[in-house]
Amino acid sequence: MNPSHEARATSTVSFAVNGELRNVRVHPMERLLDVLRNELGLTGAKEGCGEGECGSCSVLMDGLLVNSCLVPVAQADGSNVVTIEGIAARSLLHPLQQAFLESGGAQCGICTPGMILAAVHLLEKKPQPTPAEIREGLAGNLCRCTGYTQIFEAVAKAVQPRVAR
Repeated sequence: MNPSHEARATSTVSFAVNGELRNVRVHPMERLLDVLRNELGLTGAKEGCGEGECGSCSVLMDGLLVNSCLVPVAQADGSNVVTIEGIAARSLLHPLQQAFLESGGAQCGICTPGMILAAVHLLEKKPQPTPAEIREGLAGNLCRCTGYTQIFEAVAKAVQPRVAR
């Protein structure tokens, strides 16, 4: 490919990622997942299926849970993206991250970031979900390790009031 053709094939896409404005010069149809991982070094979102079926690549985009493997980066222009790296408060884990750790909801780690972001999205809509609502809220995320019980328990644990220790 000659350099002048390559220059026409890329464009600058600007969007906030975890509260920080980022500008990337990429092909506009490159997947958001690849830009996050390869250009921005945010490797929390995982490629599971590459078809939007497993949820391992889930991120929040303008408050909506999306499969980043299906989103062309041009679609993220001007948006606000939150990845798993952006939900912790400095060195403190997000309550869902802590609950996953305590409940054994994280095993191999492929689905965990997407599961946690799906749970964040769920709890923003329904702060006190029923067990059925938790199952429904995480239905777009597949896990091959846990059998889901520990994941559902982790989400339920995260909504329980924390007792000072």
